[in-house]
Amino acid sequence: MPEIYRGMRFFSRKLIKPEDLNSHGTLFGGSVLAWIDEEAAIYVICQLGKSNIATKFMSEIDFVSSAELGDIIEIGMETVSFGTTSITVKCEVRHKFTLKPIIRIDKIVFVHLDKDGKPKPHGVIKPANE
Repeated sequence: MPEIYRGMRFFSRKLIKPEDLNSHGTLFGGSVLAWIDEEAAIYVICQLGKSNIATKFMSEIDFVSSAELGDIIEIGMETVSFGTTSITVKCEVRHKFTLKPIIRIDKIVFVHLDKDGKPKPHGVIKPANE
């Protein structure tokens, strides 16, 4: 069985369609990265209970394997840590049925912002929905 991050929770699934493919007929990295950023943002908003956030940093993106037309993939998130103004999560994208990893990102950092777009303490010390 493939390695799965401890505590990883898989919330959404995507069906790979023709518009999601690259010139080699496999999943286009740009498409899956956009899905990851959106899914991570939704996850963080739910963890903080606050919606004024921005992606600050994404660590190395490990493209482990790919997906093809008609495959169903799922995107998992796990809370790593809370800072004063930030929250760090990690992500795994995997095939729904084989559980084979497609992408792993160990660190995605989001920052809570005030109305002027400046970092603002979020006041959260543990996940809201873990």
